[in-house]
Amino acid sequence: MWTKIKWGIRILVVLIVGLFLHYTLPQHDVVRITETSNRITHIGGNWIFYSIEDTGTGAETNTERDIRFIDAAFDDGDVMVYRNEDTGWFWPPYFKWDSATLQAEAANLKSTSAAPQWVVITHYGWRIPLFSAFPNAVNIYPVAGPDVTIIPWVNIILLVVLVFLIFMIRKMWLQFRERMVDPALADVGETFDAAGQRVDAARKEARGFFGRIGAWLNTWRAKR
Repeated sequence: MWTKIKWGIRILVVLIVGLFLHYTLPQHDVVRITETSNRITHIGGNWIFYSIEDTGTGAETNTERDIRFIDAAFDDGDVMVYRNEDTGWFWPPYFKWDSATLQAEAANLKSTSAAPQWVVITHYGWRIPLFSAFPNAVNIYPVAGPDVTIIPWVNIILLVVLVFLIFMIRKMWLQFRERMVDPALADVGETFDAAGQRVDAARKEARGFFGRIGAWLNTWRAKR
């Protein structure tokens, strides 16, 4: 039972970390920009999918914000909508302050299906229609065609560093447990064993003492 619980916790931790990394790390879409716009957007229970209200604007907290959007289409006809918000100094750490400039670049790269201009939109986040969540575009640049290969060097480097850190932390923990935890547990076990032995000895001594008293009383009963 305990083994199943431990594996369940491990799987849950891996799932949470995987979803966190998938949401936060940059992703690359090769698309054709079809429209750019600004829309008044209601921010409610879905606030977690948007940037902090006053990032780059100095505006007070509000439930409605004027947000920039970029509409795009994939080569197979599927469409995607990206929001274009500054991230500032907050999480995730893209340090994006140029949403206005990025919107102008996106507008300049608009094209039609008859004469497509393909671009790579680097973004993070998910498109979840149920929660009105949109991925946040952080960079745009033109490419030759929809079949261009994008190598996610940032993701590769970060994942390698993360794996290395996990390996080092696990190695340090094993060394710490071998040098500190295991000997301490062994000492505790020996202490309990010694205490148990003393308790057993005391019980035997008590039984012997009371046994001698009982035998002495029996001798008096016999004399009567």
